[in-house]
Amino acid sequence: MSDLRQQALDYHEFPVPGKTAVCLTKPAETSLDLSLAYSPGVAEPVREIAANPDNAYRYTAKGNTVAVITNGTAILGLGNLGPLASKPVMEGKALLFKHFANIDATDIEIKHRTTEEFINTVEAIADTFGGINLEDIKAPECFEIEKALIERCSIPVFHDDQHGTAIVTTAGMINALEIQGKSIEEAVIVCMGAGAAAIACMTMMVKCGVQRENVYMLDRKGVIHTRREDINEYKALFANNTDKRTLQDVIKGADAFLGLSGPDLLGAEDVAMMADKPVIFACSNPDPEIKPEIAHKVRQDLIMGTGRSDYPNQVNNVLCFPFIFRGALDVRASKINDEMKIAAVHAIAALAREEVPASVLAAYPDVTSLSFGPDYVIPKPMDPRLLSNVAKAVAQAAIDSGVAVITELPENYMS
Repeated sequence: MSDLRQQALDYHEFPVPGKTAVCLTKPAETSLDLSLAYSPGVAEPVREIAANPDNAYRYTAKGNTVAVITNGTAILGLGNLGPLASKPVMEGKALLFKHFANIDATDIEIKHRTTEEFINTVEAIADTFGGINLEDIKAPECFEIEKALIERCSIPVFHDDQHGTAIVTTAGMINALEIQGKSIEEAVIVCMGAGAAAIACMTMMVKCGVQRENVYMLDRKGVIHTRREDINEYKALFANNTDKRTLQDVIKGADAFLGLSGPDLLGAEDVAMMADKPVIFACSNPDPEIKPEIAHKVRQDLIMGTGRSDYPNQVNNVLCFPFIFRGALDVRASKINDEMKIAAVHAIAALAREEVPASVLAAYPDVTSLSFGPDYVIPKPMDPRLLSNVAKAVAQAAIDSGVAVITELPENYMS
C-alpha cells in the first residue's frame, strides 16, 4: 500500500503538478493571428453575442465545456475535508471528461458559509459553461443545491454522486436480475445506506420497474420505516410500512442487496439468508460491504458487483457521466431530465449484451474473455462503444422530451 501511495503522489506531482492543462485551438503565431484572437478582431464576436446570446455557442468554447464544482463536504470516502483538499478529485473528474468524451472541464472549488451562498455563486458563473457537474457535496444539502440550480440555470446541472451512480447501478441491476431469472417488478431489494447515492439509486430503480414497497432501506439506526420520526423528507420517500427493524429482518429472502454505506457491514450469515440466486452490489469504496471472496464462499449461485476495478462487475460512474454530458451538450439540452437518464440506463444495460470487441479485452490483460453472464453484467469502463451508444441515446431522449435546442441529430452522429 505504501508503494501505491507514493506512486499516486508522484503521478500527481510529476512532470508538472496536477492532471489538466489548457491548450490552444487557434493559431497565435503572427500579428494577424493576435489581432484576430484579441484586439481588434475579438470585438466582432462580442457584438454578435451581445445581439444574440446563442451565438456564444458559435464563437466560443461554451458548448464543449463543463464546470466540475464542489464544496468538498463529501470527498470520496474521506468525508468533509474542505474545498481545496477536493481539488485532486475534481481535476480527476476533468481528466475523465476529456479522455472519454473530449469535453473540456474546469474544476471549481467553492468556500461558502451557507447553502444559499453556494447556490448563488454557481448561478452567477453558470453562463460561462455548457453544463455543470456537481460533485462530492454531502446530503441532504446536495438535494437542495441541485434542485435550486436546475431551476435557476439554463444549462444542464447534474449531481454525479446521485444520478451517475444511480444510472450505472440500475443498468447493472436490471441485467443481473434478468440473468438470475428474476422479475424487476417482483424483486425485493435491501439498500444499506440512505445518503444521496442510495436515495438516487432506489429512485431510479423505481422508475425502471422496482416496486417501492419491495424496497427496504437502512441507515445507521436500522430500517427506515413509516413510524420513524427522525428521518428527513428524502429518506421518508423510502419509509416502508413494516415491522422489520434490522438488516437480519429484511435480508432474509431478499433477492438483491445494494450497499452504499461502509466496509464489512454485510456478514456471511446475512448472505446465506438471501433468496435463491441473489444479487449483491457492495459498492462501498475502497472496501465493500462484504468481500466477494466471502460472499461467493457462502453462495455459489450469487452475482456480485463492487465499486472496485480488481473484481468483476465494477459499478463505476465513468460508464455514464462523460457520455450523458456529451449527448446533452451536442443537442444543447437545457437540462438532464428523467427521460435522458433512463435512456442512459438502457443504453448501458444493452451494451453488456453485445459481443465484446478485442480492443476491450486488450485493455484488461488479466481478462481472457467477456460475455453477458454472472461475471459480466455491465460494460467495462474502457469500452469505446459507450461514447456512441450512451451519448446518442441521451441526445435523442433530449430531443424527444423537448429540452434540446437542436432538434435533429446529424445523420452520421457518433457513427
